[in-house]
Amino acid sequence: MDARKQKEEGLSPVPLPRRTGARPSWDEYFFQIAEQVATRSTCMRRQVGAVLVKDRRILSTGYNGAPRGISHCTQAGCLREELNVPSGERHELCRALHAEQNAIAQAALHGVKIEGATLYCTHQPCSLCAKMIINSGIVEVYFDKGYPDELAAGFFAEAGVRLHRMGG
Repeated sequence: MDARKQKEEGLSPVPLPRRTGARPSWDEYFFQIAEQVATRSTCMRRQVGAVLVKDRRILSTGYNGAPRGISHCTQAGCLREELNVPSGERHELCRALHAEQNAIAQAALHGVKIEGATLYCTHQPCSLCAKMIINSGIVEVYFDKGYPDELAAGFFAEAGVRLHRMGG
């Protein structure tokens, strides 16, 4: 459809991304979606996205950001940044929820059962998220970027949750 016809019909053109390379595997596909979800993050330190999947069906998504009804970090500022708190420490000072927490909360809010699901997350989950993932019945986690929290890996190993690092 040409631009004039689109304008007449009240449509605005939206460019589509160019397809490059081979068709992605299912794991690559869901991980790419997690990367896209991360673009909605309002965290000033790190943008994280998460996707919960079962039987090749997306159940829920989440990104790190403030709870609904509360000012985003981009508006209110970051107390952890102001206090120079290192990454992976003093989570209680952060006004945001982690992407994994938001994906689990969204599933609960909408009554979506996530037991037996796989989590695709841009970053390795922290120990707080690991405990939520374990208790939610999530059985497998794919991630790319590391996170400075050695306790989480131990929790996953003990609970039998399988960890996979994308690209490695």
